[in-house]
Amino acid sequence: MTTPQNATLSAEVSDFILNCFVRSPGWQFWLSLPLSILCVLAMGANATLLTTIWLEASLHQPMYYLLSLLSLLDIVLCLTVIPKVLAIFWFDLRSISFSACFIQMFIMNCFLAMESCTFMVMAYDRYIAICHPLRYPSIITDQFVSKAAIFILTRNVFLVVPIPTLSARLNYCTRNIIENCICANMSVSRLSCDDVTINRVYQFACGWTLLGSDLILIFLSYTLILRAVLRLKAEGAVVKALSTCGSHFILILFFSTILLVFVLTHAVRKKVPPDVPVLLNVLHHVIPAALNPIVYGVRTQEIKQGIQRLLKKVWY
Repeated sequence: MTTPQNATLSAEVSDFILNCFVRSPGWQFWLSLPLSILCVLAMGANATLLTTIWLEASLHQPMYYLLSLLSLLDIVLCLTVIPKVLAIFWFDLRSISFSACFIQMFIMNCFLAMESCTFMVMAYDRYIAICHPLRYPSIITDQFVSKAAIFILTRNVFLVVPIPTLSARLNYCTRNIIENCICANMSVSRLSCDDVTINRVYQFACGWTLLGSDLILIFLSYTLILRAVLRLKAEGAVVKALSTCGSHFILILFFSTILLVFVLTHAVRKKVPPDVPVLLNVLHHVIPAALNPIVYGVRTQEIKQGIQRLLKKVWY
């Protein structure tokens, strides 16, 4: 009798099995506690930030609307990945349905790309604030944020939809065990009986087109910002100018560093344990989500004061 846990199926696959750290069972125990703490921290910190920006009229400004969008993306990404990973660790619930797997694949790819695009728009916001401060109120408006949000959504949904669509159209007739904790595109596609060259090429092209173009524009924005800052001659002007974009730059480092390490680890996967890329893939969905609101909350005086007023209302 054939069971879902078997690697060979007599019919087409109806669900998948996530082989999450089965080679390193000790990892499951030690990772479950920090992952659950990071997940709760990410949910709480982002919810607090969103609530503060929503309730504080002084924070109803384009920069904070963009930050709200980033927090919303972080919450969705975290909820898409971490609860399922913890369910595997705690209850051994490794099975995931065919449709749920490809929905998770779409959300992960789309929302990561949307987060990258949001960072790019925020970099442009900082560029205008530093390099063209007098024109900032007329350029970075609520209407600009609305158009930016539509662009972020449209661009990434349009380009990412083919990734899960191409994978879902493949025939999964022999294997159903995914060597990963999540439904990553190539981890799933390589289980197919069909040729996956198109899937591989499209994901590579899409990834570099979206994330690559965003990183180039972010780098260009900060190059222009740095050049403008170095021309400032007023005492303390350089420190003040850099402090206005310091939080944003730190968030970009969190996002890009983990992503870069993940890419490099995949490039030399024969020289590292196979569970290392899997771990980095999971952490990339929770560490930035947990740290982003904390960095802005600590470094931005207006947000810090807003959170303090919110807490006073709750407690008193």
